[in-house]
Amino acid sequence: MYSFDWPWMFLLLPLPLLVYWFSKPVASSQSPALKVPFFNTLDQLSKQQLTAASTKVSPLLLLAFLAWIFLIIASAQPKWSGEAISIPVSGRDLMLAVDISGSMEQKDMFFANDAVDRLTAVKAVLLPFIQKRKGDRLGLILFGDHAYLQTPLTFDRKTIERMLLESFIGMAGQRATAIGDAIGLAVKRLKDLPASQSESRVLIILTDGSNNAGIAPVTAARLAKQIGIKIYTIGFGADEMIVRSFFGRQRVNPSRDLDEKPLKEIAQITGGQYFRARDTRELQKIYQTLDELEPVESDNLTYRPSKSLFYWPLSIALLLSLVLFLLRQSSRHSLPGTWFKGRTI
Repeated sequence: MYSFDWPWMFLLLPLPLLVYWFSKPVASSQSPALKVPFFNTLDQLSKQQLTAASTKVSPLLLLAFLAWIFLIIASAQPKWSGEAISIPVSGRDLMLAVDISGSMEQKDMFFANDAVDRLTAVKAVLLPFIQKRKGDRLGLILFGDHAYLQTPLTFDRKTIERMLLESFIGMAGQRATAIGDAIGLAVKRLKDLPASQSESRVLIILTDGSNNAGIAPVTAARLAKQIGIKIYTIGFGADEMIVRSFFGRQRVNPSRDLDEKPLKEIAQITGGQYFRARDTRELQKIYQTLDELEPVESDNLTYRPSKSLFYWPLSIALLLSLVLFLLRQSSRHSLPGTWFKGRTI
């Protein structure tokens, strides 16, 4: 479907004709250079020729007016609108907070039968979850020594995926884990949104450590509860495992730094849940559970893709103007001006 954003611009179409009709020719200030006794006869013949020529419309004038028409069409902002496309909308704002501290480089996870670090495993599991959240506004927070907003709330899931893939351990520091700061940043980003703009505000925190920097997580959780943010927490990391070393086989606990108590309190305060993921399979099940706890609604938002087309009539107007200029230049060197109602074109 074709339409115009500024259709009132077509009211300017007769403007050149109005200027032509209501303006007077420029009077010549030059005095006659030659006086002849039969001037009256020559003047009468000249007027007869002008009267005959005035009945013919100059091709240059038609070309100029045609260029003016295309210029007005371009000014009216023509556009093409496609078929309506439906987008499921849930009215939910879902913020993802991912731990990228130094402990996330621990290689105690297996994905596709390969040993990988924890952050790589999180990316592999979290990406399908993001792809399923059609209709939710998603945001991404990364935290380590500090928490910062990697991607604000948006419907653009491709951007969220790209920003998550580009994240790496140490971006926010490697020595500490600021869980409370991540919650506080989510509160800051969500507290100014009108209540009618979001039916549900959800924060999902994934970490493998304990809070040892920034504000206390429980304090931040109470602030989140005041503005209606529900927080789901995930403790990530393998349990005790046997590893080979220089001294032989040893039993180690990769998740010894994981403090589950505050994570459970955060979830309880805000009405969420705490989950424990010891491998990628359990992490996948957790995100499947979250899909069930916070389902995507079936309400649809429709929009029409549009494309501006103003450059086509504008290009034609410029081309006609160039042709008009060249024709006028050639006519000045060959023939006298063409007359229309007693005016030279």
